[in-house]
Amino acid sequence: MRPRISVLTLGVSDLEKSVKFYRDGLGFTTKGIVGKEFEYGAVAFFDLQSGLRLALWPRKSISNDTGIPLEDSSALEFTIGHNVVSSDEVNTIMKLAEKAGAKIIKPAADTFWGGYAGYFQDPDGHLWEIVYNPDFIPEDE
Repeated sequence: MRPRISVLTLGVSDLEKSVKFYRDGLGFTTKGIVGKEFEYGAVAFFDLQSGLRLALWPRKSISNDTGIPLEDSSALEFTIGHNVVSSDEVNTIMKLAEKAGAKIIKPAADTFWGGYAGYFQDPDGHLWEIVYNPDFIPEDE
């Protein structure tokens, strides 16, 4: 299997609230919610980088599509890492996320491995790490 991940889908409880958080709060680009005319079809896509998209889809729709019953989720299942070019940018994004309604889990600080990072949760508890790693600077900057 060649790695060709093109969409990361987050299960959400309130699609409109989550779209507002990512679009209005964090400034992600989207055409809004599509597929409302279909039961279990409403979804929102956000352009990230290099053809990668973030999708928000109600958890009940994912349950219906997969046949897996709804269960309690855990924020510790995975994290989304957002790498930036400086510790100042980490601070800026953490403040932006908090203003948008994110819950700050771990304020940005120096890390044991020589970087700088902090964690926040989106409205559904998905865990984002905003990180400056001097050995892993994003190429597009």
